[in-house]
Formats: sequence, structure tokens, C-alpha cells
Amino acid sequence: MEGLTVAEGDLMVYIHPSKAAKIRHAILRQLSSLLFTYDEVFEGVLLAYEVNIRSKRAKILPGLIPYFGVKLKANLLIFSPKPDMLLGKVVKLGKESIHVIVLGFSSAAIMLEDIREEFKHKIKHGAGVFASLSHKRHVIKVGSMIRFLVKSLDEEILHISGSLMPSQTGCIRWLSKHGAEDEPEINRSLKRQREREIKMEIEERDSKLNNEGDQSANFSRAHKSRKRTAAE
Repeated sequence: MEGLTVAEGDLMVYIHPSKAAKIRHAILRQLSSLLFTYDEVFEGVLLAYEVNIRSKRAKILPGLIPYFGVKLKANLLIFSPKPDMLLGKVVKLGKESIHVIVLGFSSAAIMLEDIREEFKHKIKHGAGVFASLSHKRHVIKVGSMIRFLVKSLDEEILHISGSLMPSQTGCIRWLSKHGAEDEPEINRSLKRQREREIKMEIEERDSKLNNEGDQSANFSRAHKSRKRTAAE
């Protein structure tokens, strides 16, 4: 999934002397306190870890309370949303926004101005949905898994601002069956619609010109008729 990375880290954990009898427990407790919070060192949110203590020896630090440092190697699963694609589950949907939950803990909001014009809000079976004008089966509703673009991340509350402007975004179920393959078809559909509109505009203009021409011809004939009558 986009936004997830696995990293290896060489860490130093500082343990209080009172925890010396249970070093491993103390290490795991400190690392667990970092879970599901944004950390500038990791440049993301720590979701899981696997620890391998490199040495049973510890270095005592000087000070009033002589903490000791334990070196360890850890595999870290980090959630670091960048301006890239993400997956999430729609939990709330209104006329002007779509609200998503990512990985069960991070929230995201996609506002109306960040939803491409292809999607229009409708009421179906008593519930609001965003339905595609190009593909009737491409529908976003509460419970849908969607792919969206990350615009920004609020690191304090882990809130994401998202976008559905790119054509590769939308309902995962529909994209998995069609996705980029149908993008040319969308373009062709829009092109055909535009061609029909242009054709109608030309026909309407020609019809208007023909009517004006008929009126002009009628006026010319009437004018000549009056001249002949005057001559007689």
C-alpha cells in the first residue's frame, strides 16, 4: 500500500536503573509508547516494530540519575503519507465532502473542490453517493474502498487532506476492473459528447441562417412585385 515503508534502524534506548532487571520489557514499553504517533526521526507514524537487541552490555550515562543506554536493531513499519496515492474506507459522505479512514487510525477529508467534475452527488436508495457521469457503475458511497491523492498531512492530529482530481482515483472495485484501461474510453466519450454539441450548434446556426435567407428572399420578391404593380 502506498505510504507504508519498512525501515531498519540502529537505535539507542535509555533505561532507568529501576528497570535493569527487565531490560527487554523496558525496551518494548518505550518503543510501544511511540506507536501511532508522528515522529520526526522516523518522518512518519510508527505502526509496528520487531526488535533485535545487539548486545547484552549497556553504557551507563553520567548524571544525577545514571540511565544506561542499550543498543538495538529494529525493523520498523512506518506510515509516511506523501503527495502520492493512498487507500481508505469511506465512513461519511455529504454533498460537499467525503470522509475516509486510513488503516483504521488516520482520518482524511476530500472536499468538493477536490472532487473532479466527473462525480456528481446523488441520492440513491435513500443514501448519498458520488456517481460518475461517464460510467454508471463507478460509484463512491459509505463503505467503499477508494484510492485518493494526498495533498497534505496534519502531523499533530494525523489528519489527511485528499483529492479525487486525478483520473486514477476513485472506487477501488471499479478501478481494479477498469482503471487506466478505460481512461481513453472516458476521453472518447467526452470527445463524442463535445462533437455532438458542436454538431448541434452548427445545425442550429445553419437553420437560423436559412431562415434569415428565406425571409430576405421573400422580402426581395415582395419588393419586386410592388415595383411591377407601380409600373403597370
